[in-house]
Amino acid sequence: MSRRSAVREGRSVVTALMEARLLAFAGILSLLSLSAGAVAAERETPPLAVHGGEGTRLAEPGMIAPDFTVLDVEGHPFRLSEEVSRKPVLLLFWSVFCDPCRAEMATLQKAHDKYAGRDLTVAAVAVDGDPLRNIIGGFARQEGYTFKVLVDELDAAERWKVADAYGVAVTPTLLLLEKGGKVLHRKGGKTREDELEKAVSSLLEK
Repeated sequence: MSRRSAVREGRSVVTALMEARLLAFAGILSLLSLSAGAVAAERETPPLAVHGGEGTRLAEPGMIAPDFTVLDVEGHPFRLSEEVSRKPVLLLFWSVFCDPCRAEMATLQKAHDKYAGRDLTVAAVAVDGDPLRNIIGGFARQEGYTFKVLVDELDAAERWKVADAYGVAVTPTLLLLEKGGKVLHRKGGKTREDELEKAVSSLLEK
């Protein structure tokens, strides 16, 4: 069953797929052990299609990114408007079941390491849902991610609170937000490290 069809069938499907997802996650962990993930990072795997993205995207370059509040893997709230009121935000939508996302998360970690303390917030929103919060948290700890790892949630209408508001149709999807919340850069699929470096450094030099 594809992620798009599963989400359309509602929250009950998310729960029903938990056991299968746990088995899939175990397979992911075994892949990551091969050459410190180098093989997975270099594979030309297409982005993972997700639900949403059918309507008007509300987070295109030049627009103000929609505000949201979700919890991180430790259960702490993250509110976008509070972050962008103080500094720019580098935001990634990803999934633990997405091969290209692992390379993208490694690139995100490099950006976080380089610009830590330099007025940039780095955050990644997992579109796997709250039932997988512990799995997502375990994955993040194993990989040594020190940026903010958030977990998207289904609302009362069975829509993702963040990914649907941003029109995310594939993972990974990367956005760079200026201080104040305006979208400076958006890209679906893999982002080259030099491309991200250029965008971030140009923003911080303003």
